[in-house]
Amino acid sequence: MRFISVFKHGPSQRKPTEAEVPSMLKLIEEGMKAGWLLGIDGVDDDVTGVRVNKDSDGEITVTDGPFAETKEIIGGYALLSAASKEEAVEYTRRLLEHAHQGTWEIYQLYGMGK
Repeated sequence: MRFISVFKHGPSQRKPTEAEVPSMLKLIEEGMKAGWLLGIDGVDDDVTGVRVNKDSDGEITVTDGPFAETKEIIGGYALLSAASKEEAVEYTRRLLEHAHQGTWEIYQLYGMGK
C-alpha cells in the first residue's frame, strides 16, 4: 500500500540547521534503499501559495496567498510504501525524530499510481 505523510508546522517554524541535515539525509537514503520511502521533499517556507478552487457551479477561481487564516504551514511530504497503516505510522515516527516540532498526517493513497 502507498501512503502520503504530510508534515505541518506553525508559521514560526525554522528550516533545519546545517548540523541537523546530515541525520535526515542518512534516514532518507536508508529509507529509499529499503524501499519504504518512495519520495520526500520539503515545501519552501514562503507561505504565498496559491489555491485553485472549483465551486458547485463549476467555476474555477485562483487565489494567491498568503492566507491570513493559515495557522499551520505544510513543511513537506513523504511518499511511503507500507504493508499497513501501522507500518506507515512507524516510518513516519522515524521521520519525525529528525524533524522539528510539528505534526505528520498520514493518508492512504489509491488509484492512479502503482
